Amino acid sequence: MSPHSGDWWYDEAAGPLVRPYAMTSGRTRPKPAGDELTLTTQVRALRTTSDQGSLSVEHLEIVKLCRKPLSVAEVAAYLNAPLVVVKVLLSDLIQRGDVITRDPSRTAVPMDLNLLQKVLDGVRAI
Repeated sequence: MSPHSGDWWYDEAAGPLVRPYAMTSGRTRPKPAGDELTLTTQVRALRTTSDQGSLSVEHLEIVKLCRKPLSVAEVAAYLNAPLVVVKVLLSDLIQRGDVITRDPSRTAVPMDLNLLQKVLDGVRAI
């Protein structure tokens, strides 16, 4: 008999089982601070003095992971958690000011239209 056989929350093959809604206190939608999160949104933790004692284990893990910028998809992969759960947790951290985000698609350098026209002309000449 295994040491965990009496625990209903433990599965021999998978280990501890935590339902996604338990990680988010039953919430299924991010707070408004996380409405714009996409798979490619970059997340970075800030050095902050906010009270981290009120954060869940998952929140603390995200802050630790995001000491270097990571995409939302990478955070979900490292946490082995569903994307919607990660977005809810990230929205909490954004609202608290513990992490900041940047959408790479919105910060792209504008293209040089003259260069694009020359490329198009070159392709047409082929």
